[in-house]
Formats: sequence, structure tokens, C-alpha cells
Amino acid sequence: MNDHRPAPATAATPVGSAGAHGSGHGAEAEAIRRFRERLGLAALIDVHTHFMPDRVLHKVWNYFDTNGPLIGDLDWPITYRKEEAERTALLRSFGVRSFTSMLYPHKPGMAAWLNAWAADFAGRTPDCLHTATLFPEPGVETYVRAAVEAGARVFKAHVQVGAYDPADELLDGAWGLLAEAGIPVVIHCGSGPAPGKYTGPGPVGRVLARHPGLRLVVAHMGMPEYEEFTGLAERYPEVRLDTTMAFTDFTERFMPFPPRALPRIAALGDRVLLGSDFPNIPYPYVHQLHALERLELGDEWLRAVCHDNAARLFGL
Repeated sequence: MNDHRPAPATAATPVGSAGAHGSGHGAEAEAIRRFRERLGLAALIDVHTHFMPDRVLHKVWNYFDTNGPLIGDLDWPITYRKEEAERTALLRSFGVRSFTSMLYPHKPGMAAWLNAWAADFAGRTPDCLHTATLFPEPGVETYVRAAVEAGARVFKAHVQVGAYDPADELLDGAWGLLAEAGIPVVIHCGSGPAPGKYTGPGPVGRVLARHPGLRLVVAHMGMPEYEEFTGLAERYPEVRLDTTMAFTDFTERFMPFPPRALPRIAALGDRVLLGSDFPNIPYPYVHQLHALERLELGDEWLRAVCHDNAARLFGL
């Protein structure tokens, strides 16, 4: 259903203003409230947020802290380095009514364990969409089916970190199962911030050729292969794009979105979803929202991206 209502035309706080970067997160929550009110949105839906077992998340943070090669040797401070309860409370204070626990294995034998953790997290966090993951390994179809039967509503696949071919035959049954169940898969398959052996549109294109109904949500708008992944979305009606980190000042410095592609993104307005990468972002959450706003693709497009498209996809 649509979760927006008429609201006064309150000017949005510009990126970089005191409202967005003031002391404490209360000022940021207020800036996001003004953003939502201007659009008439009671809430946001964020399809790309990370919640993981503490020891896994701390290893991820350490990787960012040490400028690991998979993040392109970028200086990447973690803005929301907080305990789990504080992070969920922050998202709620920002008006995010539904979010995900994007988690992913980097080697065989991890996925089923991560799925068990994610099922528990979803059970104690009702506003989190029950998230699961997968890896090309014997038994993958079995634990994917178990996650689906346990109520998983979205999967995460990370081709760059996992360093696997998404078209690997070991995954074929799992992709088919997810396509048949209509469960979206948020997939990091673009070559940003650093390329991997199997990143880029080619491997994912082979998956879609076999499973054209698979509901892939291409993370980060497919950066830096923005136009190629937009082409896949144009070709396959169930392919979507998430906005995670795209259009922000941080990303525009090294992987800018080509302005010539904006009309194509506008035309795909019903299949672009808000994603943020919270908490692992090097800037305030509100900046992602204002980066989308300054594209000037219209309030209807922005409302759809920030709420309605995900609400329809997940039946919220």
C-alpha cells in the first residue's frame, strides 16, 4: 500500500547544511523528517542495510578501516559504528519502516550459518525483512529452500566479495527456486568500488538468460557499469536497481553516474529502489536522500524510489 499523505511544502535541507550535519543524530532525523514531509511520505523503505553477527560486522569494519583492496583503497570512515540496538533505533528515528539485514559469505560453509543468524534477527526485529544469502557450493539449493520455507523475503548475493561466478551451475537450482518463489535478490555484481573476476554485466546476463523471471535488484545501480545494468533492467521486467551510494558526493568523485543515462533511470521509475549501505557509509544517511533529490527527476519518481516501489515488491 502507499504510505504517504499530503504534507506542507517544506523546503528540504540542502546537502551539507547544518540540519544534515548538526550535532547528534537528532538533527539528522529532523532533516530526514522534513525530506519525508515535503514528499508526503510517512516512512521510507531501505532495501540495502547491513546487519550481521557482531564478529562478522567488526571484521567488515576492520576491512574498511584498513582500506582493503575490495573498497578500492579509498578512505572510508564508518559513520554509524554503533551497537546493534542503537543502529536499529537510528533507522527507526529516520522514519525507515522496513529494512534488510544484508549479509554474505566469502567462502563455502558460511551461508547456512549466516541464514540461521538472520532468521533469528528477523524474529526479534519485526521491521527487518527476513534476509538470507547463498554461495556456490554443494547443498546450496537445500539451504536456500530451507530459508524460503522459514519465511525469507529477500536474499543477498555478493559476487565481488564472494569472488564467484553467479552463472556457476551450482547456483542454477537456487536461482530457479528463487525465481519461482518470486523472492528478490539484492546482488552486488557491478565492478565498483573495485572490480572482481566475475563482476560486470556479463555473468549476471547469463543468469538472466536462464532465469528471465528472477527478481534481481542490482545493488549500487551497477556502478560503474551503470548503463549496462540499466540495459539489463530495460530488457528484463523483473530486474530492478538500488540506489546504494549512487549519486552521492563520495561516489561521484571516482565513479560518476553519466548524465546521459538519467532519462533512462527516470523511465525505470517503478523499478528503482532506495538503498543506503547503512551503517557502512562514509557520510550521513540524509545525504543519500538529498543526492537523489538533486537529480530533479520529480517528486513522483522520488516517492516511488523511497517507498512505493519497495512496498509493492514486498507487499508491504
